Amino acid sequence: MVSKEYFGENKEVEFKQEIPSKHEKFLKDIIAFANTSGGKSIIGIVDETKEVVGIGDQSPFKLSDSISSMISDSCTPLIETDIYPQSVEGKTVLVVEVFPGKHRPYYLANKTKEDTSYVRVNGTSRPADSVTLKELELEGANLSYDSMQEIGVEFDENKALELCRVVKEIALSNCETEDEKLAVKDMTIGKLEDMGLLCRSGRNLAPTHAFSLMTDNHSRFAKIQCALFKGNDRDIFIDKKEFEGPIYEQLSDAFQFILKHINIGAEVDGLYSKNVYELPIKSIRELVANAVIHRSYLAESKIQVSIFDDRIEVVSPGMLYGGMDIATMKTGRSKCRNQAIADIFQYMHIVEAWGTGIPRVITSCKQYGLQEPVFEEFGDGIKATVYRLQATKASDKRQKQATSDKNKRQAEKIIGKDKTAENKEVIVAYITAQGNAKTSEIAEHIGLSQPRVRAILSELAAEGIVEAEGESRARYYKIR
Repeated sequence: MVSKEYFGENKEVEFKQEIPSKHEKFLKDIIAFANTSGGKSIIGIVDETKEVVGIGDQSPFKLSDSISSMISDSCTPLIETDIYPQSVEGKTVLVVEVFPGKHRPYYLANKTKEDTSYVRVNGTSRPADSVTLKELELEGANLSYDSMQEIGVEFDENKALELCRVVKEIALSNCETEDEKLAVKDMTIGKLEDMGLLCRSGRNLAPTHAFSLMTDNHSRFAKIQCALFKGNDRDIFIDKKEFEGPIYEQLSDAFQFILKHINIGAEVDGLYSKNVYELPIKSIRELVANAVIHRSYLAESKIQVSIFDDRIEVVSPGMLYGGMDIATMKTGRSKCRNQAIADIFQYMHIVEAWGTGIPRVITSCKQYGLQEPVFEEFGDGIKATVYRLQATKASDKRQKQATSDKNKRQAEKIIGKDKTAENKEVIVAYITAQGNAKTSEIAEHIGLSQPRVRAILSELAAEGIVEAEGESRARYYKIR
């Protein structure tokens, strides 16, 4: 027996005992792989039992030529494949690897594309619905929906100039330094055209879908729904809002909704204290911004932001774009479905350089001591889940206890039994339990003066048991 992960942990894989007599069943998966993120069909493994039976006495090279001819004769446009034999458990199987296609949609040549343009959804191959098919057609033609003309709407110069003013104002407000502000150039009607928010209809300017989404936005589905739930499921609403209007305003409103419903504390920085949220809020905003930028505006559904006791979920309509898969996305590689919206959001400093968003979210959650975020494709959407601190504490409880016990045993082995050694032991146990601690906190806990505690900490640091981080009053100690 062999698992599908054997042929690539992040790959779509289908097992076939043999080529079905009805070739369409086999070609269905080949087409679906080409229309989404690629995949592999393995000939010579029983799907139900995962038993490796091999291809028997058949020549792998003749079988490879036969399959290659079948695909090229039956499918259109031409699907790019790599077919090769592989030895598994002492038997030869044939791997048909299909690469993500660039000339979508792919379908059966002797039938309509409406009926046989298959896609992969939740590990199965199914016909593309009308919205997905339209997305595939735009992708194959290298067109971006948001940059296409908004039919029936005329160019309004005053509205365009107002948009120029607003986006520059937002860009300046999002700058963190004076140098960044100086680098923000004026937005002009010409730049809106260059970005794809305006286009030409003959010699005249015309608004695109992106322009409409950034201004009036009368789209029924281009909205963000936010909800706060009681507990960890969707049974009881505590608060819910639906935001409409220009998509940049929706993003701001949704972000404020999140801030309203997550925990906030205070952190002392020198002589001052500052508010600190339980989650990396820049990364949370970027997740919602990514949903706005990368969603399918053809899909008849809305972005959803759901806040639970243990997590926040952001659901964006539309399958992954351009042959991307989750694993590739997490490495920082990016393909943009809505280039005009992406460009104007980058100008406004809402998002940073392309491809950095998801890796930065993962890194920032790790720095906050949170569980790694989860990204998953389901049905016709993408869901990003960020876990809150209480969920992370629950999952890490046993691990922290084990680490604490280990550090205590290590401390007992190193530290002697005289009075100073006893104080060292108490200090080590306290730092272990807290994760880190300042001199004043340790002194209050152990009942010694701060100079005496500093002397003991210096000894512990010299012995390699603790280490100091930070300067002066902000200095704290942690276990090495």
